[in-house]
Amino acid sequence: MPTDAPAGDGGVQHTGGGEHVIVCRDLHKSFGAIEAVKGVSLDIRRGELFGVLGPNGSGKTTLLRMLCGLLEPTSGTAIVAGYDVRREADRIRERVGYMSQKFGLYEDLTVIENLEFYAEIYGLKGARRDARIDAMIDMAGLAGRTRQFAGTLSGGWKQRLALGCAIVHQPAVLLLDEPTAGVDPASRRTFWRIIDRLADEGGTTILVTTHYMDEAERFGRVAFISFGDLIAVGGPQQVVAAHPGAASLEDVFVMLQDADDAGVADRVGASARTVTPP
Repeated sequence: MPTDAPAGDGGVQHTGGGEHVIVCRDLHKSFGAIEAVKGVSLDIRRGELFGVLGPNGSGKTTLLRMLCGLLEPTSGTAIVAGYDVRREADRIRERVGYMSQKFGLYEDLTVIENLEFYAEIYGLKGARRDARIDAMIDMAGLAGRTRQFAGTLSGGWKQRLALGCAIVHQPAVLLLDEPTAGVDPASRRTFWRIIDRLADEGGTTILVTTHYMDEAERFGRVAFISFGDLIAVGGPQQVVAAHPGAASLEDVFVMLQDADDAGVADRVGASARTVTPP
């Protein structure tokens, strides 16, 4: 199983600092006979913009839900923002912002009411609460829509509101599960401008799952998951360079998944596929 490897520059900016904020060791999750996540081990640094890539059904969402304390692992360990996902899930939820793939806000509340609700859930009060809500409205460009019901927003605007609610409490870790799935190209571009701005500010570790290979170049490092297996980790350009015949990350993923599908991937020597700096 690949272990985490530091990324070189590769033209990528958001690689984080030295302290590991997310540490997974041999993380498994089974649902009956179905093993959704199979022994994932990762180290993700403070301030890093990290991508988890894979097709639908590969185990990305299950991994994120374990990291934010919503699912208990079947076996293995994970430490997020200093807390154990098994024993301290409530503390993790205080330090983590989670944006699910499906819009999870209250559609019969207005934009401002959703922000107020989540701010209060996270314990924000008084002037600090008001300042954070104002900051989220400004960040997401929601100033003209604060009295609009969330259920009437378009997909792109819903995503912006969901992001504002996820980070209103200034979490140490932000987990985004396919945040741009199902939105139009212009909305995707706007959403990523907001994420890039958050990453540039530093301090917050941002982990994003996606099956869009064109988004992968934005990440400092990427992990590929196929059928619950972690099959490669490294900087985007390093991953491509380490696989002869591949011209893009999409080519790499097809190659790795084909090997995984065929059952010919070398599980014992899989760490050789982990990308290390030249």
